[in-house]
Amino acid sequence: MSDSSQQQVPAGRYRHYKGPEYVVLGIARHSETEEPMVVYRKDYGDQSLWVRPLAMFVESVIIEGQEEPRFKYLGPAAF
Repeated sequence: MSDSSQQQVPAGRYRHYKGPEYVVLGIARHSETEEPMVVYRKDYGDQSLWVRPLAMFVESVIIEGQEEPRFKYLGPAAF
């Protein structure tokens, strides 16, 4: 895993483009493909853990004709 992956998605609080907030815990690798995966948890409800491919986590989406990040970094989170 490269340091650039860690720098690209630092641990902390993020807002999904649909509104909910999540806390990124770190970057892991898929056990079979070694694809970098972002490990994060919901910051609401059951606070369940999730993983998403790094490439998908950092991609942009089009909202009302504007390009927006799928997840926007909000700052550090209290762990």
